[in-house]
Amino acid sequence: MGLLIDGRWHDQWYESSKDGAFQREQAQRRNWITPDGAPGPTGTGGFIPEAGRYHLYVSLACPWAHRTLITRTLKGLESLIGVSVVSWLMLENGWTFDPAFGSSGDPLYNADFLHQLYTRDTPDYTGRVTVPVLWDTHLKRIVSNESADIIRMFNNAFDHLTGNRLDLYPISMATDVDGWNERIYPALNNGVYRAGFATSQAAYETAFDDVFSELNHVERHLAEHRYLVGEYLTEADIRLFTTLIRFDAVYYSHFKCNERRIDDYLNLSNWLRELYQWPGISETVNFTHIKGHYYASHRTINPTGIIPNGPDLSITAAHDRERLKGSGIFTR
Repeated sequence: MGLLIDGRWHDQWYESSKDGAFQREQAQRRNWITPDGAPGPTGTGGFIPEAGRYHLYVSLACPWAHRTLITRTLKGLESLIGVSVVSWLMLENGWTFDPAFGSSGDPLYNADFLHQLYTRDTPDYTGRVTVPVLWDTHLKRIVSNESADIIRMFNNAFDHLTGNRLDLYPISMATDVDGWNERIYPALNNGVYRAGFATSQAAYETAFDDVFSELNHVERHLAEHRYLVGEYLTEADIRLFTTLIRFDAVYYSHFKCNERRIDDYLNLSNWLRELYQWPGISETVNFTHIKGHYYASHRTINPTGIIPNGPDLSITAAHDRERLKGSGIFTR
């Protein structure tokens, strides 16, 4: 774990509020790649979509980084945007590029630690060192470390280079997509962390109740809808998928979200299998990294660092989602 303070690395576990509730730090780098390089909704300008200019740093364990990998795949950006994978084991030096623990290494700067990339961008950086990181190789700086923004950039900024017109955030569905994102983030995406990183019983139980209340809500919704926003797969589904694909393997036990497994929900489990079996998505899922990272890295929660062998997941089994109308991904 750890963070940078004035550019110096400190090994420090996450802080919680006085009531024991986990508090997530907001992303600090939120620039946007835009067609003409003009400033986006946040940050500064100067980031034009060009093949080979940008590089994505990810962890295969991290659900936030996973969103960007899936979007990169669905939008056909593999040849335009390179990827580096950090090690799944994250201890006193934070995210590292140690090949002994599954890292692909850093081809740009041969860095040992991800925090060296942050200080290359800002020598006196203060804050958590997180993934994903979208890096500009021309300006040698971080474009963004906010996954929600990166997937929006990937969705449309490079279309003129790839010819890919798939749209995960159609204007006609934007209100509904935003509504689902606003529900799912606090209760599920961050909710499992609020449960797992809570330092008081009350904070844990509040998060636990939020997690399963929302799972029950989504389960009922998916009984009558193929995807979250009806017949089209959108970014809202991707954002939910990266949490639920980790749920039975990690969050159920490690984060103590153990009322029910996803496999115990009829509609959620079938929806999860459909997305996992979607062309290109299963290749972005790596359970060795997922289980290894959480169980071996979070020594405050799991002091022995023992990684469980199970569970036996059923995500390759047939799903029943064809019973509901589906039109794939919307095309512009």
